[in-house]
Amino acid sequence: MVSPLAVVGPGVTLGNGVAIGPGAVVLGPAVVEDGVWIGPGAQIGAPPEMSNLRQNTAWTGDLEHAGVRIGAGAVIRENVVIHQGSYRETTVGARSWILARAYIAHDVLIGEDATVSAGVSIGGHCIIGDRVNIGMNAAVHQRRIIGPGAMIGMGTPLSRDVPPYGKAFGSPARLRGLNVIGMERFAISSAEIELLLQRYTAGDLLLEESLSLHDDSPLTADLAWWHAKPGRRPLHAGFGER
Repeated sequence: MVSPLAVVGPGVTLGNGVAIGPGAVVLGPAVVEDGVWIGPGAQIGAPPEMSNLRQNTAWTGDLEHAGVRIGAGAVIRENVVIHQGSYRETTVGARSWILARAYIAHDVLIGEDATVSAGVSIGGHCIIGDRVNIGMNAAVHQRRIIGPGAMIGMGTPLSRDVPPYGKAFGSPARLRGLNVIGMERFAISSAEIELLLQRYTAGDLLLEESLSLHDDSPLTADLAWWHAKPGRRPLHAGFGER
């Protein structure tokens, strides 16, 4: 299912059932896991866009840099650009969708079941949690962290971090609410949704004091993920702002 008009370079490992469209380029080192769909014109595996690193020619077998990994079942749409990692694999998690013309810079980690909409740009070293949804043409500054289940509005310039399940939009971006529908779909109770909303409304976006959660709450792992990330710089809360 690899088009004869696609380029798959040395050092690329393809899983079972991978589809690669015409005009797409996949350069090594790269791992494309089972069932991945890569659309026409996608460009995966160019060297990191960093002036202090050598611009290697991976198409000749010059496989410097840390590589790219596309998780099982991910969809990479037309003309997406994903750069090699400089010290870790640039990663798209399983079942995530990267839509047309999105740009994923070096060393970015995107979790599972995420959606990166058309025209989004994500700067280097960013960490994007599971089930995140980033709206069309948003721009994420390098080294930013977006917590699991968060939603970023289309066209948003994001220069601060977004806590789990936050909804951020505007310029400058502010935390405007919770992704309640996403939380309900993930079987988070209404009581826990209300508790998290109260903490965010009060401006406690670092969640420095623990929440009283049920032992089996799926929210527990997401908050542990957020607390484990050093140097968090959350955006400001803008509840009630217009």
